[in-house]
Amino acid sequence: MKFLLVFDFDYTVIDENSDTWIVKCAPEEKLPNKLRNSYQKGHWTEYMSRVFRYLGDSGVREDEMKRTMTTIPFTTGMRDLLDFIGKNKDFFDCIIISDSNTVFIDWILKAANFHEVLDEVFTNPATFSGAGYLTVQNFHTHHCAKCPKNLCKRKVLEEFVDKKLRQGVKYTKIIYVGDGGNDLCPVTSLKKDDIAMPRQGYTLQKMISQMSEDLDPVQSSVLVWSSGIEILSHLKLLIKE
Repeated sequence: MKFLLVFDFDYTVIDENSDTWIVKCAPEEKLPNKLRNSYQKGHWTEYMSRVFRYLGDSGVREDEMKRTMTTIPFTTGMRDLLDFIGKNKDFFDCIIISDSNTVFIDWILKAANFHEVLDEVFTNPATFSGAGYLTVQNFHTHHCAKCPKNLCKRKVLEEFVDKKLRQGVKYTKIIYVGDGGNDLCPVTSLKKDDIAMPRQGYTLQKMISQMSEDLDPVQSSVLVWSSGIEILSHLKLLIKE
C-alpha cells in the first residue's frame, strides 16, 4: 500500500500567499500602483518578476527576504500533519505542486524542518542573480487552455505518476489537497478511488460544488477540510485499512 499526497502550497500548507507576503519587504510594505495594476490574468510569474525587480531596485536583499518569508504562518494543523507524514513515509509519498517559487518554498520548509518530508517540489524555478536580485522563470510550457501559461498542475501530476509507474510504484490512492482555481485541473484527472481535499470556503471547494450542481461531478471522492488535523485523521484511517 502506497499513497500519493499532493499538496498545493499557498493557503494550503501555509496560511498566506507567499508571493504577496514578500511585499512586507517593500518600502512602506506596499507596491507602487502602476506595478500593482500591471498584473494580467494567467501571467502571474511575469508580474512577480517585476515585483522582484522593484524589490531589488529598492535595495532589498536576500537575507531580509529570507527573514520575512520564514515568519509566514502555517495553516492550522499542517505542522502536525507534516510531522505525521514524515514518520510514515513507508505509506506516503508526498509532493508539492505550487505556483510559488523554489526559493520561497525551500526557505519556508527548511526553516520549519519539513524539507525531508517532501519527495519532490514542483514550482517555478527562482534564483538570485549576481547583483542580488531574485529572478523567477515559468515552470514549464503546456497546451492546457484551463491553466495559467506557466503551470498546468494536471500535467505535472500525470508526469510524476507515470515516472513512478516506470520505477515500479503504483499508488493505491492519490490524495490531492488544495484550495485554488488552478487546483481544479488536476482534481478533474483523479479517478474514483482517489480523494480530492478542497479547503473549506476557498475557490476549489466552490468550483467542485458547482460541478456537482451542474451534474458533472468530479470522479473522485471529495473531503472538505479546514484544518490539517482533519486531513491527519483521515490518513490515520487509510493506513489502518
